[in-house]
Amino acid sequence: MTRDLKSARRGPEKADSVVIFLHGYGADGADLLGLADPMSRHLPGTAFYAPDAPERCVNNPIGYQWFPIPWMDGSSEEQARASAAQSFDDINAFIDQVLAAEELPAERLALVGFSQGTMMALAVAPQRSPEIAGVVGFSGRLIEPDAEIGAKTRPPVLLIHGDQDPVVPFDSMAIAGEALQKAGFTVYGHVMKGTGHGISPDGLSVALGFLKERLSAKP
Repeated sequence: MTRDLKSARRGPEKADSVVIFLHGYGADGADLLGLADPMSRHLPGTAFYAPDAPERCVNNPIGYQWFPIPWMDGSSEEQARASAAQSFDDINAFIDQVLAAEELPAERLALVGFSQGTMMALAVAPQRSPEIAGVVGFSGRLIEPDAEIGAKTRPPVLLIHGDQDPVVPFDSMAIAGEALQKAGFTVYGHVMKGTGHGISPDGLSVALGFLKERLSAKP
C-alpha cells in the first residue's frame, strides 16, 4: 500500500509539461518549490509539484525524509532499505497521479532532485515505462553506487554538484555518472565551483537549459 504524498502545485491551469521536485533529507517540498518562480518564466506551460516525503525526519522533526540515514540518525541498514523501497513506491504512485491529473504522457514529465531527492529520482526514473523526459540531480548520488543498474528505460540525466560539498562528497557525481553511462544512459554534468551543499545560480541555469530542451516541444 502506498502513502499519499502532499504537494502544492504551481503553473498554468492547463499545462503541457510537468516538473516534480524531490527534496533532500530534513527538508520539505516548499524548500524546492520556490525554484518554480525563476523556471516558470522560461517554461510557461509547465506545472510544478514538490511533494513532502512521507516520513518525518528523525534529525529534524519539522522536516521530512525519504528514508533514514543510519550514520546520521542511528537507524539500521535494514530500516533504511525498507523505507527507501516504500518511498520508491510512493513516488511512483504520485507520478501516476500527477500525469493522470494533468492528462499528459510520461515523456512530458521530468524529475528534479536535491541530495536525498536525487537518490530517489535516480532510483525511480529508470524503472518507469514509458520513459520520462529526463532527470536533474543536484548534490546527490546513487543509493547503491556499487550495484548494477537494471533499467527498463534510460532517460537522459543531468548531474550537478558543488565541488565544496561537505555533506555528499563531490566525487559521488563522477561515480554516479560513470555507473549510469556504463548502464547505457546519456549523462551530462556540471560542476558548481566553490559551492557547498546547495544550488548556485550557474547550476540552476544549466538545469533550466536542460529542462527547457527536454520539455519545450509541445506534445
